Amino acid sequence: MPLTAVLLALGQLDDPAFRRPLWRGGALAACAFAALFWLALRGAAWLAASAPAWLAGATLDWIAHVLGGVLALLLAGWLFVPVVVMLAGLLADPVATAVERRHYPHLPPPAGGASIAAQARAALGLGLRLLLLHVVLLPLMLLLPGVGAALGFLVGAWGLGAGLFESVAQRRMSVAESRALRRRQQLSVLGLGALGVAAAGVPLVNLLVPVLGVAAATHLVQRSGVP
Repeated sequence: MPLTAVLLALGQLDDPAFRRPLWRGGALAACAFAALFWLALRGAAWLAASAPAWLAGATLDWIAHVLGGVLALLLAGWLFVPVVVMLAGLLADPVATAVERRHYPHLPPPAGGASIAAQARAALGLGLRLLLLHVVLLPLMLLLPGVGAALGFLVGAWGLGAGLFESVAQRRMSVAESRALRRRQQLSVLGLGALGVAAAGVPLVNLLVPVLGVAAATHLVQRSGVP
C-alpha cells in the first residue's frame, strides 16, 4: 500500500497544480540541506583546528579537510530527515489539495481540522524530537556504524512516516485524532517512512521527498476512510 501511494504520487508529476508546490518544496529542501551541510562543515573545520600541535602539517591538514567534508555531507544527510518532517507541515495543504482535486474530486473542502497554529506546533515538535533522537544516536553511528545506521533508519522511518501522515490528516481532524488514526495505520505509515528515508539518501531525489511524501500520505489518509 505505501508503494502504491508513492507510485500514484509520482504519476502526478505531470499535473500543473502539482508542479508549483513541487518546485517550492524542492527549493526549501535544497536550502535546508545546504544549511545543514554548512553547519556540519564549520563543525568539522573547528575540530580540525582544535587538533594537537603534533598533528599539524600540510598533508595532515589536507586529509583533515577532505575527511571533514565527507563527514559533513554524511552528517547533513543524517539530520535531513527531521527537517523533512518540519517541511511537510508547510507543504501539506497545497500538495494535498492538488492530490485530492485529481484523485478524490468527490471530497468536500477540508473542515473540522486542526488550526494552523496547532498543525505548526505538531510538525515542529515532532521534527525537533526526531532531530534530538538523531543527535543522540550520532555517537553510536560513529562507534558502531552498522547498529547506529539501523537504529537511525528505524527512528527516521517512524518519525518521517508519522510526520507526513499526521500533517495531511490534520487538515480534516484534530491533532489527537490524527495521531489515533496514524496508530491504526502504523504498518502503512512505517512503510511510507521507510521509503522516504531511503529516498532521502539519494542526491537530488532527496529534494523531492517532502512533496512526494505528502502526496503519498494523502493517498494513505484517504484510503484509511477519512471523510
